[in-house]
Amino acid sequence: MKTLVCSKPGVWNWRTEEKPTLAADEVLVKIKRIGVCGTDLHAFQGNQAFFEYPRVLGHELSGVIDDAGNSDFAVGQAVLIIPYLHCGDCLACRKGATNCCANMRVIGVHQDGGMREYLNVPKSHVLAVDGVDFDSMALVECLAIGAHAVRRGNVQQGDDVVIVGAGPIGLGCAQFAKANGARVIVVDMNDDRLKFCRKEFGVDVVKAGGGAASAISELTNGDLASVVIDATGHAGAMVGSINFCGHAANLVYVGLTKGQLTYTHTDIHKKELTIFCSRNATLEDFSRVTDLMREGKVVSTCMVTHRSSFSDMPDRFTDWLKPETGVVKAVVELD
Repeated sequence: MKTLVCSKPGVWNWRTEEKPTLAADEVLVKIKRIGVCGTDLHAFQGNQAFFEYPRVLGHELSGVIDDAGNSDFAVGQAVLIIPYLHCGDCLACRKGATNCCANMRVIGVHQDGGMREYLNVPKSHVLAVDGVDFDSMALVECLAIGAHAVRRGNVQQGDDVVIVGAGPIGLGCAQFAKANGARVIVVDMNDDRLKFCRKEFGVDVVKAGGGAASAISELTNGDLASVVIDATGHAGAMVGSINFCGHAANLVYVGLTKGQLTYTHTDIHKKELTIFCSRNATLEDFSRVTDLMREGKVVSTCMVTHRSSFSDMPDRFTDWLKPETGVVKAVVELD
C-alpha cells in the first residue's frame, strides 16, 4: 500500500508498505477520505508541540471495513475512525472523560495516522455510519470537538452564545450551539469568514476588535453572552473573551495556547464566571454529530473549500498553508 510520511518539517516522502496485519480486537479500514486539520498543517510546518518525526499524519478519517477481524462489523461497511486512543484505566477514563485520558495517544499525532491506503485500529474506535457521505464522515472528528465544547458550556435553549474564532472548530461550535436552540454570535477578524457564517449558518456576526464587546452588548440588550466559546488559541483573544461574558456566564476554551493567560481577578470574580477547558471529544459527541448530520441540522460539506487526490496532495499541501487561498477545510480523496 502507499503511505505518505512527513519525514521532517516541510518534507513529504512516499513509501510502499504491506497491508497491516490485525492484532486482537482490531479491524482494518480502507481509507476513503482524509480531512486536513490544523494539527496536520502545524506539524508539516514544524510548529506542533510534542511531535516526533518521521510521522504519518492524518486523524480525520473515513473509509470502509476491509477486514472485520473478530468484530461485528461487515466487510464494506462505511465507518469513521475515532482517533483518541485512551487507556481505560486512569482517573479521567474511570470517570468517563476518555477525551482527556492521562495516557492519551492520538492517531496521526502520537502514532502513525491515516495518510495511507489502509489503517488498522481497535474495533472500539470505529463508528459505523449510515446515510452520511465520506466527506462528511471525515469531518465528524473536527465537528465533535465543537460539539464537546458546546456540551462543556452547557448551552441551553434561548442562551446568547458568542463563538470567538471562525475556523473549522469555531464553525462546529456555532452549529451545535444553534442546534441546542441558542442565539449565536460569531466574532472573527476575517470578513470573508464572517460572511460565510452569516450565509451558511444564519448567525449574527461581529468584527473582532475594540468595538466587539459593545456590538455584542447591543445584540443582547445589554446582557452580553451567557456562554462564550473561544476557538482561537490566541492568548490575547482568550483573555479578551472575558469582555463578552455576562454575569454568571460560562467561558469555554477549546482553542489552545502554549502561552500564559493573565487576568485581573476582579474582572472574572465580579461576574462569577465559570471557566472550562474543552479537549478532544467522546463517543457521545461523535454520535451526536452523526445523528444531527442525518437530521440535516448540522452540515459539513459547505466547509470543504479545497480537495485533492491522495497522489497530488503533497503538491497541493503548501497552498493550503497560505491564508490568501481561503481554505476553510481541505479533503483528500482515495479511490
